[in-house]
Amino acid sequence: MDNNQKPQQQGLQIDLSPEVSKGIYSNFAIISHSKNEFVADFAMLLPGMPKAQVGSRVILAPEHAKRLLAALNDNITRYEKEFGKIELPQQGGARTVAPFGTPKGEA
Repeated sequence: MDNNQKPQQQGLQIDLSPEVSKGIYSNFAIISHSKNEFVADFAMLLPGMPKAQVGSRVILAPEHAKRLLAALNDNITRYEKEFGKIELPQQGGARTVAPFGTPKGEA
């Protein structure tokens, strides 16, 4: 090999099965931790449903959780540069856990 040539670096390759590639929709997450791991439960809350349905649980070592946080921060910064600031609803007063509000009864 010529001294001026650099070896080509290969990117990380991942295998994504058709089932996993569909993804799981989540509009609610619960994150907890112990000394050794972080646990993220991704769930879906639907209007009028009394329970959230957990679709996926991800368990991470603390170092990987911190790397995920950095990657999310980086991606949110890039997203907001391209599409504008992500606005969060103000928290305060009477707020339900579900982002849909309290269902109103009909007679």
